[in-house]
Amino acid sequence: MSALLEPFLRRLIRKGALEVQPFDATSFSVGDGGSPSCAIRLNDRRAAWELLRDPELAVGELYGDGRLELTRGGLYDLLALGARNIVAPGGPKSLALRQAARRLWQMLGPGIAPSRARDNASRHYDLDARLYRLFLDRDMQYSCALFETPEMSLDEAQLAKKRHIAAKLALAPGQKVLDIGCGWGGMACYLAEACGVEVLGVTLSREQLDIARQRTAAAGLTGRVRFALQDYREIEGRFDRIVSVGMFEHVGRRNYDVFFAEIARLLATDGVALIHTIGHFGPPEPTSAWLRKYIFPDGYIPALAEIAPALARSGLAVADLETLREHYALTLDHWRARFQARRDEAQAIYDERFCRIWEYYLAASQCAFRYQGCAVLQFQLIRSFNALPITRDYLFRREAELRAGGPAL
Repeated sequence: MSALLEPFLRRLIRKGALEVQPFDATSFSVGDGGSPSCAIRLNDRRAAWELLRDPELAVGELYGDGRLELTRGGLYDLLALGARNIVAPGGPKSLALRQAARRLWQMLGPGIAPSRARDNASRHYDLDARLYRLFLDRDMQYSCALFETPEMSLDEAQLAKKRHIAAKLALAPGQKVLDIGCGWGGMACYLAEACGVEVLGVTLSREQLDIARQRTAAAGLTGRVRFALQDYREIEGRFDRIVSVGMFEHVGRRNYDVFFAEIARLLATDGVALIHTIGHFGPPEPTSAWLRKYIFPDGYIPALAEIAPALARSGLAVADLETLREHYALTLDHWRARFQARRDEAQAIYDERFCRIWEYYLAASQCAFRYQGCAVLQFQLIRSFNALPITRDYLFRREAELRAGGPAL
């Protein structure tokens, strides 16, 4: 099987340098000898067959199980090498056919019912919160930060993200805000404290719900912030503002019409909604099979071309669309460094295989934002054209006000 692996990798890796040491054969090198450069060793005979059959899935699985070892370079180098070559034309036809099959399956697969959505959320967000505290900022923001300068600390950049979103929501004291996918409560508490609003945060994670309630009580915000274990399709009432950060990736492609119809139903006539999601440009593409299997069950990264038709059918208008290009790559740079610095603690919570899987997850995600066209999209949505000023000047003024008088980190 190793004899078939070499010609396959020669067609796949054309830029950079990769040295491969199969379990039962002589090592070989592929690529043009440039950067990045790394070397791997396969520790059993079956590894070569798995790489041939499905390299996208196999690299992560083999690394997680310790069956693929790096003997030169780091994990990020290996994944960057693969990412840069996969997006280039002229790769193996078998890889293109597999990607086309995955695209078809993910586009035509069933919608995500509330019960399945709860199971999916639990598998990732109900992990031990000590794990997330190892690498997230102090406010436990598990989404793209906003780096106003590249030198910003992670805590400063996450505060800048919250400030930017608050400004886009054009909040006024006393307004009712819905936070869909509220995480551990950081955004809800910030909006209540900095802007004087009342917030309902909903999540499908019991672990997040418990921590969010504890944090709210500790901050003295219990009367202004509350949380519920609830699906977005089960919410009743009307809200002046709606915010959703990092949740749309879990909605599922078949549910886009439902999601935006619910936003339209829940949003007041003169209301404003802010949807912050990972997305990509170009035609729809399948989301990583490895990521869906090991990290985010049913997760799907939408193309802008998939979101726009659902928005058009919802009756909502796009008041503003902003693309945050490099910001998630910078965020992941911080997360990866912080995870590695406290890796021993993560291993004590779980085990070595878990740590290798999460190393792979963080590195692969960073490569997706650096080399594979992923970015963060912020949609500012309205029902009435009169809901916001006609220029963006108010946004910059409000950000400056929040920067001057907002809560401390």
